[in-house]
Formats: sequence, structure tokens, C-alpha cells
Amino acid sequence: MSEEAQPSDVPGEEPLDEVRATDADAWATACAEDLAEEQARRRTQYGPPPGSAAEELRKLVDAVGEKLTSLNSPLLGAVAGPAAQQVVKQVVQQAKAAVEPVIERSPDVFDHLAAAGNELLAAYRSAVQAQERRWTTGDDRDLRERRDPGDESGPGERIDLD
Repeated sequence: MSEEAQPSDVPGEEPLDEVRATDADAWATACAEDLAEEQARRRTQYGPPPGSAAEELRKLVDAVGEKLTSLNSPLLGAVAGPAAQQVVKQVVQQAKAAVEPVIERSPDVFDHLAAAGNELLAAYRSAVQAQERRWTTGDDRDLRERRDPGDESGPGERIDLD
């Protein structure tokens, strides 16, 4: 005889599959509600999440452009000030005109560059932490292994060129 649950014909009892489907929907709904509440809480606490790297680059270019055009340089004097301001505005507009097509054509590139930068930073951090650990523990065994055993006179290391 099979050990599978047979649907019952008794009124008032739901078949087992319907109960499981209802439970799964309830679980998914509860998870979605919890996630939405957590996202709303984080938005109120930390502000809106950052956009894509392309959007952030646009914001950066706009902010730097606004800051540069709003600066009044006392070094240029009253006579050269307006001309210098015009040159700065023109340079900022040219920079925006150069950046915008690149952002429009391939916004994903900036996301990949940002991810690559994060990976490089993580690799650098790992290397620095490993070196700091060797310095603080006094474990210079790796350094002794890399030195040429025939020359103890200097701090040089043996480099294998093969």
C-alpha cells in the first residue's frame, strides 16, 4: 500500500496540497511584508539608497560643475573674474557633454567598474592586514624563506627569475 496521503472525501477537511500551497503563500506574503517594512525603516533612517554607478557619476559631475561655477576666485581680481568664470562654465559644459553620451550608451560599465574597484580595495585590505599581522606577531618566517641564504649582509631578497 502506498504511504502517500490520499485526498479525503470528508467535508470540512482540505486536501493536503491545498494546505501546503496556502502555507507557502502565507510564508511568502509574510516575508514580503517584513522586507518592505525593513526597507521603509532603512529609508527613514539612512535616506534613499544610492542609485546605479552611472547615476552617481551624473550627480558627481553636476555637483562639481555647480561648485566650480559658483566659486569666485579672489586671485584673479575683479577684471579677470568674469572672463575666468565664463571659461570655467564652458569647461564644465564640455565635460558634461563628454560624459553624458558615455553614460547613456553603457551605464552597466560603471557598475562593473565600481564592482572592480571594490574587489581591488578588498584585495589591498587583505594584503595590508596580513602584513600587519606579521609585523605585530613578529613572525618573519616568510621573509627569512625569501632571503638568499648565501648573502646575510643586507636586507635584499632573492628573486627567482625562472
